[in-house]
Amino acid sequence: MTGVCGCCGALRPRYKRLVDNIFPEDPEDGLVKANMEKLTFYALSAPEKLDRIGAYLSERLSRDVARHKYGYVCIAMEALDQLLMACHCQSINLFVESFLKMVRKLLEADKPNLQILGTNSFVKFANIEEDTPSYHRSYDFFVSRFSEMCHSSYEDPDIRTKIRMAGIKGLQGVVRKTVNDELQANIWDPQHMDKIVPSLLFNLQQGEGTDSRSPSPLQSSEKEKESPAELTERCFRELLGRAAYGNIKNAVKPVLMHLDNHSLWEGKVFAVRCFKIIMYSIQSQHSHLVIQQLLGHLDANSKNAATVRAGIVEVLSEAAVIAASGSVGPTVLEVFNTLLRQLRLSIDYELTGSYDSCINIGSKIIKEHEERQFQEAVIKTIGSFANTLPTYQRSEVMLFIMGKIPLPEVHPALGSAKSGFEGSRMIQMMLLKSLLQVTTGFQTTNMLTALPSSFLDPLLSITLMEDAEIRLLVLEILVSLIDRHDNRTKFPTINIISDISVLKLKVDKCSRQDNLFMKKHSQQLYRHIFLACKEENSQWPHFEALYALLAVISMELANEEVVVDLIRLALALQELALMNDEGLPVFNRCAVHALSAAYLNLISQLTTVPAFCQHIHEVIEMRQKEVPYLLPEDVFIEKHSVPKTLEKLEGEVLFLQSKISEVLGGSGYNADRLATPYIPQLTEEDRLSKRKSIGETISLQVEVESRNSPEKEERTPAEEITFETLKKAIVDSVGMEEQERERRRQVVEKFQKAPFEEIAAHCGARATLLQSKLNQIFEITIRPPPSPSGTITAGYGQTQSRSVPVYEMKFPDLCVY
Repeated sequence: MTGVCGCCGALRPRYKRLVDNIFPEDPEDGLVKANMEKLTFYALSAPEKLDRIGAYLSERLSRDVARHKYGYVCIAMEALDQLLMACHCQSINLFVESFLKMVRKLLEADKPNLQILGTNSFVKFANIEEDTPSYHRSYDFFVSRFSEMCHSSYEDPDIRTKIRMAGIKGLQGVVRKTVNDELQANIWDPQHMDKIVPSLLFNLQQGEGTDSRSPSPLQSSEKEKESPAELTERCFRELLGRAAYGNIKNAVKPVLMHLDNHSLWEGKVFAVRCFKIIMYSIQSQHSHLVIQQLLGHLDANSKNAATVRAGIVEVLSEAAVIAASGSVGPTVLEVFNTLLRQLRLSIDYELTGSYDSCINIGSKIIKEHEERQFQEAVIKTIGSFANTLPTYQRSEVMLFIMGKIPLPEVHPALGSAKSGFEGSRMIQMMLLKSLLQVTTGFQTTNMLTALPSSFLDPLLSITLMEDAEIRLLVLEILVSLIDRHDNRTKFPTINIISDISVLKLKVDKCSRQDNLFMKKHSQQLYRHIFLACKEENSQWPHFEALYALLAVISMELANEEVVVDLIRLALALQELALMNDEGLPVFNRCAVHALSAAYLNLISQLTTVPAFCQHIHEVIEMRQKEVPYLLPEDVFIEKHSVPKTLEKLEGEVLFLQSKISEVLGGSGYNADRLATPYIPQLTEEDRLSKRKSIGETISLQVEVESRNSPEKEERTPAEEITFETLKKAIVDSVGMEEQERERRRQVVEKFQKAPFEEIAAHCGARATLLQSKLNQIFEITIRPPPSPSGTITAGYGQTQSRSVPVYEMKFPDLCVY
């Protein structure tokens, strides 16, 4: 019988005998190396037998697993690993199938050691670059099994850690094996990413709050001591680093879903860490794709709790800082549009108290303080995005935000039906705060193109609104826009500085572009500064902002003409406080005096004209002795010494325009212009800025008719237009402001209560009125041209046939606008 067995053994195929010979009698002796070398040589010599060797090894391994002979299982896997590493031929694919079958068998086992053994073999296989691709190989099982191992809940913590690390290494191996081979299974498919990414994030989260993120040098050099969190981060970074343009979405979406499912947005810390890893790992040109996905996710969660939305916005802010300059992508304005839309929605939620939904969301309790925190987070994020943009794009964003701000002349009925006027005010506040964030750090060499009239005009019109908080924001925005050398920080408060050299101000020569800007907009700026000082509800911060605005204009945009106009403006402010035609409170009058004194002290030292500086210094010294409440040190303090009534001021405590024009005229400045008092010219814009209703809007369209209607007007004799005439007209218009307000109220009341036929008849007189006014103007300004002989072409009493001038033609009513 023994002979028969021996005969049968000799008849067995050679590859089986070689395989059997590598197994020792006692499994503890390990692999028989001499026989393993023979098997390897045979496999290399006869590669067509490699698949049979693999099948037979697989058969033996399955039998040993079933019989719990784990020593022989380890020997079989070691042999497979050596054959896999040694044999690189076209027949390797068939051998790999047997190999993967054995790895699967080990991973399906209940023993943790077998699972780890199978994983280690798979990782070795994953590092092999195959010469020929496999069209039919599938890794679905391995993705699922390794993901399951990543979530292991084994009782023993040490073994649990080993199983989880094996699962992470296995996923890393699957990614390495498939990510660069187009013919392999697409690992970027959602069915795979939805398993891989959450498994990695689960282990990354387990390391939160531990010291695993800062290992010692010894630990970092010994991979076997690496924690699951560290290994996960390496694997996650490698996965993202291999992601191409079309795969970013599939890689990031599971991250968003994981953070949603586990309510990790509210804590912010883990979410921020995840996206920092993402932003630093992906290719920089793909950063805008992550930003867009976050914005889309923010929109999708627009009716979730404010803490969730605030967490997403916080992540957006951090991601924008990491993103390279300009990487927000081609849809820059869409980014800001999304953020501004969320800001508006949050304001509506805060005011209405509901999310306006009927599907289990209306029952949520909206907390105002959480909505406020969300709004502040959005504003901060807008600033973070703006800081990544070049100057020309930031100018576009500023113009875009300005277009979103509800202005009285554009939106006469401010606010929605739900939120009303308070909602519109809050929207104005939040958008202006956003604009302030965008303008912070804004620097441009060409103010004229960076701040066009379409931006500057509506911004300045807001300075005339009644809301003090809104006016203050606009003043800060103006300071931020003009201050290009960070001089604003050197004027934290209003005070009399005896020597401005200690401030180390940065003053550059005014460029040609700056001169053009001031030539176009200077009078507009001066007028709004002057009118802002006339507001009764202006407080301490408003005067500080006005002082800072005057200071930065003097250092950034001042040429000789601008300096003269600024001095005239400061003297006009002093006159405003003296005359008190507006009925300002005593504190405001003293504050205007203090503002004028502080600014004249600054500008006198910037001009470096000794006589000018001496006059300013003498007045300030006299005020310190006699009327200290006209200086900033006594006005802008917690317990100011402002009297209840302000006596008439005169003499040496006032800055004299004649004296200043004399001393500056001797230094080359325009003395005539300095001697001319500054009088702001009221424009239509100033009146439009405070409209609040549609009735007022209509009234302004016809206020010219009501002022000069035929019923109330008698034809005045023609008079010659001179400089004195214009000056008198301007002065009269300023003094008649109270009558103007009363007249406007009457016009509004008329258009609200009068019948339609009466209003229509009133408006029908526009064509006749316009024609008569044109005739009157042309009679004053147009004279017949002189003849070559020096005589008048047409004498008195002489009739002469001539063509009818254009201004005398009668146009149809439809042609008159």
